[in-house]
Amino acid sequence: MTERRIIHIDMDFFFAQVEVRDQPHLKGKPVIVGGKASGRGVVSTASYEARAYGVHSAMPMARAHQLCPNGYYVTPRFEVYRTVSKEIMDIFKSYTDSVEPLSLDEAYLDITELVRPDLPASQIAQFIRRDIFEKTKLTASAGVSYNKFLAKLASGMNKPNGLTVIDYNNVHETLMQLDIGDFPGVGKVSKEKMHEHGIFTGEDLYHKSERDLIFLFGKRGHHLYERARGIDHREVKSERIRKSVGAERTFSLDTNDDEQILGKVEELSKMIERRLGQLNQSGRTVTVKIKTKDFKNMSKQKSLIAPIKESEEIYQIAYDLYYEVKEADVPIRLIGVTVGGLEDAFYRNMTIYDYL
Repeated sequence: MTERRIIHIDMDFFFAQVEVRDQPHLKGKPVIVGGKASGRGVVSTASYEARAYGVHSAMPMARAHQLCPNGYYVTPRFEVYRTVSKEIMDIFKSYTDSVEPLSLDEAYLDITELVRPDLPASQIAQFIRRDIFEKTKLTASAGVSYNKFLAKLASGMNKPNGLTVIDYNNVHETLMQLDIGDFPGVGKVSKEKMHEHGIFTGEDLYHKSERDLIFLFGKRGHHLYERARGIDHREVKSERIRKSVGAERTFSLDTNDDEQILGKVEELSKMIERRLGQLNQSGRTVTVKIKTKDFKNMSKQKSLIAPIKESEEIYQIAYDLYYEVKEADVPIRLIGVTVGGLEDAFYRNMTIYDYL
């Protein structure tokens, strides 16, 4: 069996780097890209200068202002980011057809079969990084390994503008030294639970039996057992299946006004209808999510017999779900609507006679 050669490319602080490129006076400054520069939005990306102050992605902008009051706050330009992303993805596809985008700024590439086997995978990764910089003037970090988990892990080990290879010679040592929080799927709650059981590093995880890990973490225990040994059988999937379409909005002030909130729900429903139309898809589940003033997340979902795509239908279901999930006297800061269980909209218009 041929050993797989996987590259994970991750752009360095992508949104912020684009802004620095287009506004040279921002170079070397703490740049924070995020919605609503004063207060209510969240950080999309922070430059490394801003991260030195403790600012990070998904942080409330109000908190970012507290940590970095003299930062340079920039409103996102998503159309620009999407354009640059397409240029980067085109470069990936010039090397291999097996490209699995994870977001606008990162992707897996499987170069096992489609690229010259006489060249080391690390050299090909360097070529890709060179091409990205020549085309976009942006830097990227790359991880190279024999599976997806290790390649993604490697890409984050020498940022920014770095290249790391994890192979059979260094995989065990690398994983043993890893902080347990750096393993995929280990969030804050899982990390605390692991600490309670004496698991602080990859080496601690490695010495736990598969049975013990399954007892502690359920099905995830099996995956944790494999990851501690550098095992990952997932393939690079060039055609990723979209599972849902959603949108959310943060209010400028916490609100308990049903009319104002439902106005946003209607607006989001129309946005989702447009996106579903572009994808020629419809969905069988609707989910409403709210975030309260205390940052408590709550959601409610409804599964449907027939798929829907029109905004009126989405809104009506979301309307009912909103009243089911919302606590009457608790103001909210964010409302979100998602349509999932997607399928081709073509089938939505078929009748029984079309199948005969």
